[in-house]
Amino acid sequence: MSALAALARVEAFEAGRAVPLATVRHVHLSARPLVFVPVLMAGEAAAPLAALVGTDRTDPRLLVVDQPRDRDQRFVFLAELARIVLDHVAQCRGETELVEATRNHEQWERHLDAPQLVVPNPGGIEAMRLLGRSARFRSAQGPYPVDPLVPVLGRYLTWFAQDRAPTAGSSVCLALTEVLAAHWATGQSALEDQHLAALLAWIVPDRFGPAGAGLTGPQAAALAEDPDRWPSAGPATDPEFDTGVLSALIAAQQRAEGDADAAHAARRALREALRGRLQPTWDLLWQGLDLLRALPEAGHDEHRWRVDRGRFTDFARAVDEGAPPQPRRESAVAAARRLADLEAAQEAYDKQRALDDPLMLAAYRVTGEAFAGTVVAVDAERRDTSGRTPKPRPRVWLRTADQVVLRQGTKVACPQRPNQRPSIVSVTRQGADCVVELELSNDMGRKAVPDEGSVPEPGESRCYATVLAAEFFPPPPLPDPEQTPWTHGGPPAQYTPAGADHDEDWH
Repeated sequence: MSALAALARVEAFEAGRAVPLATVRHVHLSARPLVFVPVLMAGEAAAPLAALVGTDRTDPRLLVVDQPRDRDQRFVFLAELARIVLDHVAQCRGETELVEATRNHEQWERHLDAPQLVVPNPGGIEAMRLLGRSARFRSAQGPYPVDPLVPVLGRYLTWFAQDRAPTAGSSVCLALTEVLAAHWATGQSALEDQHLAALLAWIVPDRFGPAGAGLTGPQAAALAEDPDRWPSAGPATDPEFDTGVLSALIAAQQRAEGDADAAHAARRALREALRGRLQPTWDLLWQGLDLLRALPEAGHDEHRWRVDRGRFTDFARAVDEGAPPQPRRESAVAAARRLADLEAAQEAYDKQRALDDPLMLAAYRVTGEAFAGTVVAVDAERRDTSGRTPKPRPRVWLRTADQVVLRQGTKVACPQRPNQRPSIVSVTRQGADCVVELELSNDMGRKAVPDEGSVPEPGESRCYATVLAAEFFPPPPLPDPEQTPWTHGGPPAQYTPAGADHDEDWH
């Protein structure tokens, strides 16, 4: 948590209402996201119990496992889920666009859309990961056949939960509590923010009490924590619900075996009880999405979604071409490459958010990584004559009330010209302020005189930050998987389907 976010939490606590942490929306929202509210059986890893899923907020599809400990019924549940998820994926694979060749990529076609899954909290992503691990190695043939769609579903759930969800800036798989907490600060703990109802109660407290009650955030959050009115989003069920309701309904189905009417009534009672537990979370999810849609899009939203569309295109094509399922454990080379990708994505996301959002940039001022002030003097005609050809090297003096702790030679940049990276020449204190001398060396055109507008004018307000000057470096060279040294396990074994895959545990 940044110092600014901590300060915002204190302000939210004193005001009794959530405080914005962002001025724009830093995630992409699809026109028709696939909302998924899973519930797993408590006490048994990755045993699905029920789910509400769909793209229509008024008509969700309820999936239920009547006997959660029956593995055959589990795979019937996964087959039904697969038809919904893979249909959503297929709808995103319609039109494509031609992407011109680059130095690192040949000309290729990219889908114009990508699927987007939204779950209540990080526990929902973990549930997807577990279900994906349980399904992707199954086979439609052999002694324990499953629906052919089940292993395909497992591969997509694994891609959503393990590949895209941890990648900073990706919007393919979203945990709504994390997204909301990144845009609003509440006066409660980060752990309490994982309760979707309590989090929304701080943001829109009026929705959790009688009309005109004028509730504060803490008062609304206390009401939202009532498990009877606002059940937890799980994915594990509430122990009191398990012992007081669920166990009796499951036992009633067992007693009704052989009696068609009684069995039908027992199944209907179970479905009504589970829908009653899931429907409040379903409604809250759509309310949270409405709040996010009300925020303006960030400037880099389209760029990040373009990356997501490209990754989706590559993965879908690999599945079509018969690539093996994701391994249980990544090889050393794959793990190193993935770590480098995650780090690069995080650096790019931090820079983009700072460029798009003044509040995000302000967080770096608090930590001393940025400073803002007014340009007080400019030497636009200054040149560097140390070489054969004089080069324009203008100097800019900026007065700021921030305490500048950056060293001489540090590269910085500002949102007005993010590609221009001046370096700090000196920092001089003048009373309570600091005067920072900057030297410009790039992004001024190719002429002997800087292009018009490329050098700040006296009186302009600028904010310079180190994060905006971060340069992209290519990932470190890695050997081919076949050349993995013995110190890192040697070359990974090629995947071949085996009977042991059917014995994959649910954890």
